[in-house]
Amino acid sequence: MTHHAPTPARLLPWAGPEGKPCYLLTDGTGRLSRAADAVESVQLGMAVDLLDHAADMLHDPDVTAVQLRYLLARMNEALTDVTRIAESRGARLLAHADGGSGR
Repeated sequence: MTHHAPTPARLLPWAGPEGKPCYLLTDGTGRLSRAADAVESVQLGMAVDLLDHAADMLHDPDVTAVQLRYLLARMNEALTDVTRIAESRGARLLAHADGGSGR
């Protein structure tokens, strides 16, 4: 009898109802895994764009408080996304290093 290590749960890059985390049991090759990878890529790209925009705004003496608050709200969202991505990838790296045991 062959025993396989359990597949670790992947934290997905989006939240579920009420902001709760969503997890996927996968080997990383399915359609939903590829969709999650694509969403992560978009989220990371948006975070980079926001950082570039913030740098420009910080050097603009005419920027308004409303503009800065709007940017800060978008950066808060992006940082939440990036933190979730880092947590998910870190957990997958740890699971891979542990041979999939998740310990």
